[in-house]
Amino acid sequence: MIEVISKERCISCNLCVSVCPTNVFDRVKDGGIPVIARVDDCQTCFMCETYCPTDALYVAPEIDELTGVTESELDNRFFGAYRRQVFKHDKV
Repeated sequence: MIEVISKERCISCNLCVSVCPTNVFDRVKDGGIPVIARVDDCQTCFMCETYCPTDALYVAPEIDELTGVTESELDNRFFGAYRRQVFKHDKV
């Protein structure tokens, strides 16, 4: 389930908003970062994390409940970890 959008890493490109199949995020204008508005609609599909160009998202593998982790508690290697795994094996 989507847990964290990093305020330090997010560039407000809103790709996560665009690729989310269940409309979990709300777009924020004027340079603000997207808001996780409907967390219960998250299907843990990792699309938002996969498309984030700056690894600003952390999706926890738990699908039924939030873990409550915060940005400051996460090691930097957790941000974008799923995307790195997907594209590591995507070499032809």
